[in-house]
Parts: sequence; structure tokens; C-alpha cells
Amino acid sequence: MERSVRTDRVSGLPVTRHTNYRGHSHHFYFTNPGWIDEGRRLVFSSDRCDRTNLYTLTMESGEIEQLTDLEPVPLPRELEFVRATVNPRTDEVYFFSDRALMGLDPHTRALREVAELDPEYVVSQLNVTADGNRIVFSEHRDLSDEIETDFLRGYIGFAETWAARPHSRVTSAAVDGSGTRVEFEEDYWIGHANTSPTEAHLLTFCHEGPWDKVDHRIWGLDLRTGAAHMIRPTEPGEVVGHEYWYADGVHIGYHGKLADGRSIFGRCRADGSDRHEHAMSGTTGHTFSLDERIIVGDGGSVIRLWYWNGSSYDGPRVLCEHRSSSHIQQLHPHPRIDPSGSYVVFTSDMEGYGNVYTVPIPEDLASLPPVDR
Repeated sequence: MERSVRTDRVSGLPVTRHTNYRGHSHHFYFTNPGWIDEGRRLVFSSDRCDRTNLYTLTMESGEIEQLTDLEPVPLPRELEFVRATVNPRTDEVYFFSDRALMGLDPHTRALREVAELDPEYVVSQLNVTADGNRIVFSEHRDLSDEIETDFLRGYIGFAETWAARPHSRVTSAAVDGSGTRVEFEEDYWIGHANTSPTEAHLLTFCHEGPWDKVDHRIWGLDLRTGAAHMIRPTEPGEVVGHEYWYADGVHIGYHGKLADGRSIFGRCRADGSDRHEHAMSGTTGHTFSLDERIIVGDGGSVIRLWYWNGSSYDGPRVLCEHRSSSHIQQLHPHPRIDPSGSYVVFTSDMEGYGNVYTVPIPEDLASLPPVDR
């Protein structure tokens, strides 16, 4: 066990560090669930013994168990687990390794190849449909011979890839290993395929690139028909992003700015209807919530909360410091509220190396100190 607890010097809340190794550890991307065994364990990634592998953390005891022992893979198909995800029905963990989509049983450690990837394409975010039957991911034509790219470390080649408009597609793989199929494709860079946690036919994807340059960021896709639609169309001067699903699997949350410069939190249904946008203050960073009531973000140097007071969002208030460098994707805090709504998990290198932390969400949110920076 590597667990230790300290009192946050700003909020006074207990902050638990669950990992302590001279190498980076991190949880999954904030749109990708990592809990298994009905929330009793969390799957995370850690760099140990000059390799990157998957581990589980038992939340109650702090016990850490290694799941994989994998060989490193070089760019542009580097072995990393920022994009890994968990099957909501079986707890199987999925990740990319070289030209394969892999599945890992976290209970037996059995590893299998679910699907072979197209060598002409580079993969992005992946998620699993709500029925647990298909793994969905976005991919775009590999331009690494033309454009120097390293999106994990400094977004190198990010704007150039957007400008190139690579052929992209949303692809799904059958969990049973019976094959893949292209669900949608176009000549625009596609990223962040996020499946609804309750509706097996629904997912979102984004037009990837600088938020102020893409035509429209947030798109929806119906897997039954293959039809794509804009979810939150943007007018000139508007930007929105960091979209994610509410726990109900029907509503989508996001943040952004209006043309007049006002910052907003937004939510709407997957078809774009029932749209609500509210002014907010403070730096957001990545944001996440289970519903409209409490929103967590990692802007600046603190994990911050906003909460709905009945007419507007109060906050931001300090849940705890993170002071992460965010120098690489694996060190972005990427805060996420656990399914029970009781705590926030995040990653930080505030103590020198990336580690996995949790902090409880107090009942009295108004007691938290306001963010002053």
C-alpha cells in the first residue's frame, strides 16, 4: 500500500494520495470510466521499472495490484492508457497497443486482441456502448510522415493536423472479437468518441482542432442509422468544448464562451434540444459533473467546484490544491466525480511525480473557500 493522507492547506479537506512511486501514475481521461467491481476498485496507469502498465487500486484498503506486463511501443502508436476505458457490463478494460485493440479481464488478468487496427490510421479516444457490446473509437489518417506530431506532449502538430483535414472516421469493434465496422466518416479531423452511459445507440464525437477554428465542435451520432448531427452549433466568436455525458445518458455538459466574451456552463439533450446555458466565473480547465448540480474543474492550480444554487452557479470554490504542471497529457488533473457522487479523483505531480489522488465532496459546499486565483 502506498496511501497517505494530508490536510489541504486551502480547503482543510483530507486529500488522499493513493500512489507513491518514482514514476508517473494517472487515472484515465475524464470522459472514460475507470471503476470496476461496482466502484470498489479503480484501474489506473503507472510507469514502473521503465514500463507503462495497468494497475488496480482497491479504494477501501489502498491495495495496489499490477494487471499487465507489456512491452513499450514507440510513436505514433505509443502504449499509453490516457484513452483506456472500462466495459460497463463486464469490467473488461480496453486499450490500444501498437496496431491492436486489446481487452483485459481485470479479475483473471487474461489479455486478448479484440480487433486489428488499420495501419493507415491513428486512433484517438475510445469508449464502450451502454449495452457493453461494442467499443467505439475515432481515428484519422496517419499524417506523421508529413506533419511532426506529439499530441501527448505539448500538442505538437495539433493545429497543422486540423488544417490538413485528414480523412477521419468513427469506428466500432465488436466486443466478442467478430470484427469492426465504420459508423461514420468524413474529411474533417474527428476526435473524442464518447458513448452515452445509458443509451446504447448514442454517442458524441467532436471536430478536433483549435476551438476557435473548428466549424462546430460537438456532434452526435446515432449508431442505428449512421446519421450525424450538430448538437451545439456555434456562431462566429463562440467556442464550446470539453463535452461529456451526464450520468443519465441523455444530457451533455460542456463549457465555453459566447461571442460577447461571457463564459458559460451549458447542457442540452443529445439532439440539441432543452439547451440551458448559464454564466460562470473563474477558469474552468477540464470540467465534469454527474448532472447540473455540482461541476468540478481543474483550471489554475486548484480543483474547483461550482454548484447550482437554484438560479445560478455559485463558485468557483476550492476543493483542494492540485498544483500540477500539466506538462504532458498524463499529468493533466482530469478531475472526475465518482459514480456515487462522494469524491473527486484527479492526477497531479505536485509532489514531483504524477500520482492519483482523491478528495471528498463535503455536504456544505458553501463552506468551501472561494477561489482567489
